Formats: sequence, C-alpha cells, structure tokens
Amino acid sequence: MTTPAAVQTDQQQYVRAVLRCYTRLPHTPNRSSSHDRRLALQLFEQQVPLDAVKAAFVLAISRRTFRPLQAAPLGPIRSLAYFLPVVDEVQLIGVDPLYIDHLKRRLESGIPIPAPIPW
Repeated sequence: MTTPAAVQTDQQQYVRAVLRCYTRLPHTPNRSSSHDRRLALQLFEQQVPLDAVKAAFVLAISRRTFRPLQAAPLGPIRSLAYFLPVVDEVQLIGVDPLYIDHLKRRLESGIPIPAPIPW
C-alpha cells in the first residue's frame, strides 16, 4: 500500500523532473513558472508516464529544429503548455523509442534530418 507521504514524494520528484527537462530544452525559459508547475502536477495526476513527456519534448523540439530553411522563424516557447498536444499525441499513437533515440542523436549532433524530396 502506498502511503500519502510516498505519493507526495513521487509527485514532487515527477514535477521536478518534468520542469528540469523543460527548462533545459532549447527555446524554453531558464526558469519554470507557477503555471508550468501546475501543468506538470496535472500530468502527474493524469498518470502520464515521465518517458512519454520526455518523448514529447524530443519530438516537439525536433519538429522546431528540423524545419525547412525557408520557413519563417519561430518565437521562443513560453510555457510547458506548448508541449501538451505532443504529449497527447505520444500517448494516443505511441512512439518508437528507437526513433526518439535517433532524434536525440540528431539534435545532439546538430545534423539536420534531410528534407523530403519535393514532387
């Protein structure tokens, strides 16, 4: 049986982990807001796996990073809420962990993913 203290500890660790990852991403604020903390807590309460949140971060940042060169520049990400649709997508559709690893390597190396051939 899980004690209330254990649940609170798990909750705090989860929220801290989400916010730590979020604030270390490119294009995000260096500090989280109280709104971001509430959203992270909601993700915990909805029992969204931390791995799903992290996968959503990788997908969203990859999509921003590997856009066509002629695309208009995007503004900074101002809230954790930016990632919520991608978190939903990851939960609904799922994502191959190998693909996430591939995207992480691409992001870390700075090598863009080749653009699709225009027809």
